Amino acid sequence: MNTPSDIAWSLLGVDFTSAPTRRKPITVARGERVGAVLRLQVLEALPTLAGFEALLREPGPWLGGFDFPFGLPREFVDAQGLGGHTAAVITELQRRCATRMDFRALVDAWGNGRPAGQRLIHRATDGAMPGLSSSSPLQTRYVPVGFMYFEGLSRLVAAGVGLPGLHAADPQRLALEAYPGLLAYELIGRRSYKNSEEADRLIARKDIVEALEQGRTRLGLRLKLTHAQREALVDDASGDRLDAALCLVQAAWAAVQPRHGLPAQVDAVEGWITSAG
Repeated sequence: MNTPSDIAWSLLGVDFTSAPTRRKPITVARGERVGAVLRLQVLEALPTLAGFEALLREPGPWLGGFDFPFGLPREFVDAQGLGGHTAAVITELQRRCATRMDFRALVDAWGNGRPAGQRLIHRATDGAMPGLSSSSPLQTRYVPVGFMYFEGLSRLVAAGVGLPGLHAADPQRLALEAYPGLLAYELIGRRSYKNSEEADRLIARKDIVEALEQGRTRLGLRLKLTHAQREALVDDASGDRLDAALCLVQAAWAAVQPRHGLPAQVDAVEGWITSAG
């Protein structure tokens, strides 16, 4: 049997949105790893969910880091009787909820019966990053990661993509939950780098790119960029291209780790963020 390091994975980093458009597409960073060097090959924009589905159907071997939750909090799943593993949960949710707005209504109905502060609960992995916490996958407003879970994970499962530690499917097409904020926090702390043309955020993006190129992360990889690619990452005020590149770095790290970097025990309905903890 091949070990992760035996396979010449094509690598993907995917900054996902649940409602892509030409103005706000799903952004994909493709790369290849040679030793400690990760070369960014191309940045792509997918303006439709159909384009995302086509990406998932591409033949392997590929391994991707996807910026959306792969699971829900155990307490919520058990209370709703959704199932015992991540594929069963999303399948049952899709059966009960015809649209993501129906999913919001389900979450709201559950949360409204709970004390304040205990409505948008988290998974274990959301709090496994010192100094940082990711949003609850039950959050369907503001940053609607719940919608990203609903639209993204359902398509991974439908496409037969394997989810290490969670769902056995095609071993030549593998997806891991990535979180670009984790790597960005390691490099620049709590400084903001997205959604603004302001000078301080431009400088923050430059600092992240410089650190990635120099390999100044605990993941031990140097990101190799052309001049044009460097400008594309820095000049994108939305931060989507940079987030895709950060997901790519996390995927490249996981590609050569035992168990793809996952802990020995992962809750089958909650999942785990790549390189967390």
